[in-house]
Amino acid sequence: MRGSPSSIYSGMRLATVADRLIAAGAEPLIAVLPVAGPVVDPNSGEWAGVWEDYLVDDVVPWVDAHLPTIASQSGRALEGLCAGGFGAIDIGLRHPGLFGTLGSWEGYFAPIFRDGPFVGATEADLVAHDPTLIARREAASMKRDGVRIYISAGGNHGHILRRMTVAFARELRTLRLPHELWLLPRSEQGHFWRATLPSALAYADAAFS
Repeated sequence: MRGSPSSIYSGMRLATVADRLIAAGAEPLIAVLPVAGPVVDPNSGEWAGVWEDYLVDDVVPWVDAHLPTIASQSGRALEGLCAGGFGAIDIGLRHPGLFGTLGSWEGYFAPIFRDGPFVGATEADLVAHDPTLIARREAASMKRDGVRIYISAGGNHGHILRRMTVAFARELRTLRLPHELWLLPRSEQGHFWRATLPSALAYADAAFS
C-alpha cells in the first residue's frame, strides 16, 4: 500500500524519537515495519485478508523467533497511520491475546473503502472488520486482557475525517476502555505524522514496563 517503511524511520525520525524516550527512562523497544499491499495498484489494498494473515501468521512468529522480543501480548504493540491505523485496530481486535497496545494515527474505524479484500464483501464480512462493533462486543474481554488504544488526528485528508477519530474515542470512553486521544496542536499544523510519533511511542512503551 502507499507509503513505505522509510516514511517511518526516515521521514518521522523513528530512531531519534525512540532514543530520546529511552534516554529519558523508557523501555528499549524493537520496531518492525512490514510492507504489504498490491504492487500494480497500491491504493487498492487494505490491511485485511491475505495481509492480515501475513502479519499474524508470518511476521509476528518470525520476529519472535529471530529477535530478542518479549513474546507476549503485553510486549507487543501494533500501530499504523491512515489505512495502517485501520488495520492495526482491526487486526488487533480480531486476534485477542496477540497485541496489548493498538494505535491508529489519523485512521478510520470501519471498512469504509470497498477495495482489496472488501471488493464484493458481504455484510457479514464488513461487520467482522468493523472495530467499533468489535469493541462493543468484546469490551469485557478487552478490559480483562488490558488492551490499550492510542488514537490521534490532525485535520481531514480525503475521505478520512478528524471526527472519525474523535467519535471512536467517545465510543471507547463510553465503554470505559483504556485509551489516549491525541489531537494535533495548532502550532504543529502541517507536521502531523512527525508530531504524533513521540506520544504514540510513549503510550505504547509504558505498557512494556
